[in-house]
Amino acid sequence: MNSKSSKNIKLYFKGMAMGIADAFPGISGGTMALILGVYKELVNSISIINFSLFKTLKKEGLKEFWKKLNGTFLVILFSGIISSLVVFMNLASFLIDNFPILIWSFFLGLVSASIYIILKPTDLFDFNNKTKHILKNWFLLISSFYVSYLLTSLPEINNLNENILFIFFAGFIASCAMILPGISGSYILVILGLYKTMSKALINIELDKIIIFGFGVILGLTSFSKVVKWGFDKFPNKILIMMTGLIIGSIHKLWPWKLNEINVLPKNYSEYNYLLESIVLFIIGFFLIFLLEKKQQLSKY
Repeated sequence: MNSKSSKNIKLYFKGMAMGIADAFPGISGGTMALILGVYKELVNSISIINFSLFKTLKKEGLKEFWKKLNGTFLVILFSGIISSLVVFMNLASFLIDNFPILIWSFFLGLVSASIYIILKPTDLFDFNNKTKHILKNWFLLISSFYVSYLLTSLPEINNLNENILFIFFAGFIASCAMILPGISGSYILVILGLYKTMSKALINIELDKIIIFGFGVILGLTSFSKVVKWGFDKFPNKILIMMTGLIIGSIHKLWPWKLNEINVLPKNYSEYNYLLESIVLFIIGFFLIFLLEKKQQLSKY
């Protein structure tokens, strides 16, 4: 197998990992993209999509259009994401319903380790900087933490009509969340009361809902990616700090032990708490990230 084929296969599996993350409410596909080192290329590639790109197709032909689009990267990555969503959406629901403590323990370890990986290239802990610079960094971290915590604490909206405009709007909002590490697109759908609806639509291939939702996702991704790209180009250090705050603010959703959706200590959990098993899975998830970093130099995002 040549190096190009090997790279494409790895990219496909990275897409699958992002799809698995998006299938679980509370896990961010954007976080997974950061962990796997494809986030910046993903944002750059999506942000290129505009009307002038299609002028390139008309004037310079398909080859130049595909090159500017970074089409191979996008097709392979999104093939992994979509196939993973279709395959794992049912499995995700089953695992959350039957083994919630074990599943969230693993993801809690994985996301906790990613905080260190994402912060490593920043100067958040460089206290040799000017006081003003240090205060700005910490204000950004705390404020993004607070925003993320508020968003992920919103109650679910019930009894909304599943009309076309609302499904389109949900796709737009969820896709903006998907591209932001720490904010789960699936959880946004839970809040909007559409997670089960869209899960069933994917599983049963309800094309009308999938297409309308897909248009919302495409518009959201192409619009919001431009904002994120601009931020990375102008303020890379601050963007990574902000994204870390978003992840930390949402991590409470991954706490394994809950009673009536309220986080509790393992000792206060009314049923068998799987404490030993949870610790093992947390450690596996935690060190898996460091293993990936060592192999792929993930800190370069």
